[in-house]
Amino acid sequence: MEKITTTGSIIYVLWLRQLKRYARSRARVIGSLGQPLLFLVALGFGFGPVYQKAGGGNYIEFLAPGVIAMGVLFTAMFAGIEIIWDRQFGFLKEMLVAPVSRLTIVIGRTLGGATVATLQGCIVLLLSLVIGFHITHMGSMFLGLLFMFLVAVLFTAFGTAVASMLEDMQGFQLIMNFLVMPTFFLSGALFPIDTAPQFLKLIAAFNPLSYGVDGLRAAFGAGGHFGIPLDLLVLSLATLFLLAVGSYLFSKIEI
Repeated sequence: MEKITTTGSIIYVLWLRQLKRYARSRARVIGSLGQPLLFLVALGFGFGPVYQKAGGGNYIEFLAPGVIAMGVLFTAMFAGIEIIWDRQFGFLKEMLVAPVSRLTIVIGRTLGGATVATLQGCIVLLLSLVIGFHITHMGSMFLGLLFMFLVAVLFTAFGTAVASMLEDMQGFQLIMNFLVMPTFFLSGALFPIDTAPQFLKLIAAFNPLSYGVDGLRAAFGAGGHFGIPLDLLVLSLATLFLLAVGSYLFSKIEI
């Protein structure tokens, strides 16, 4: 019982550390809203009339869930990549030499990063509501939060896996350009998968973020492509897989 309590306390401390770092960095909070706001305003109002004339309806209603997922994605990735900063400033070494299992460290950091990313997604959701997005079924908010959290855990674990293989921040831009950005743009966040070319449909089908975006759309009443049960199943399996991979790679980090 004491061991369980100790493990839970360690997870809680690491979770709380992530939240405190987020809350204390107002520049980070405000700066991370710039890109989602730009997408909502520039794309939402810029391409809205074209999208509506093409028979797609209100583009803001279609776009907002994708932009919310984007806010969660980038925040979660940064939370995972923070391992590199901890390594450079010596905090990671202090954690690794402590009599704590590395799995416990991964769980605490991942839950903290996922919570921060989910909060960021909620802020983007509020911005979307101000701009003109409507939630048709307020009772489905909990389902939307579940999808946000799953996406957050998934990409925090992915960020942890990537950061465990990097020695410094020099490779971070490579990861952003060749992994994170394509993951977002090819997820159907900005375009309907139903009317996309076949090769884009195939890519979207293998992209885990596609199921997060689709689940958010379905939860908020903006339509869906795969269906909520499949969205939940794929996201859950992908999250478990990346948690396992991230934990394994983190366990191989040398002090």
